Amino acid sequence: MGVSSAVGTAPRALPGPADVPAAYGTVAAPRQGLSEQGFGWIAAHGGAGTTTLTGLLGGIDLGCRWPDAALREPAKVLLAARTNAEGMRAAGRALNALREGRHPAGMRLVALVLVADAPGRLPLPLARRIRVLRSIAPLYRVPWMPTWRLGIEPTRVPKELFGLADAVGADRDRPGSKR
Repeated sequence: MGVSSAVGTAPRALPGPADVPAAYGTVAAPRQGLSEQGFGWIAAHGGAGTTTLTGLLGGIDLGCRWPDAALREPAKVLLAARTNAEGMRAAGRALNALREGRHPAGMRLVALVLVADAPGRLPLPLARRIRVLRSIAPLYRVPWMPTWRLGIEPTRVPKELFGLADAVGADRDRPGSKR
């Protein structure tokens, strides 16, 4: 179909809206929007930790993209980034896109979640950057967990996850417990 034959017949067009009999009328597409149910994790960059956070606290891992209204993905989102320089630059770019309205209608940022990229204290320039980001959005920090690096669940969940569990409505008594 749609390819000319050797005898010279014209290609047939696929049926379009004009080919639908008037008796059937037109059917409006259902209006879709973001879901008010649940929450999603957006990675500001690759390796931000959204898969780990989804496993610990639930929600939907959206990867490095905004939620899709056609898929009825959650309106409430958390933006995750690592605490290294590139991670915080990526978080800044994403927050700027939000400020400029370059996101789906109805999407709401719950918080920025910074996941430690290494053990120990942050260098002063990165700590200053966190203060700037904290002035823009609610901010939660997740500490360095050596067991995560090995793909092992920690025996003790970091206490910093309890406040984050409250923010997303996860089971506060047992963040990280499998549902």
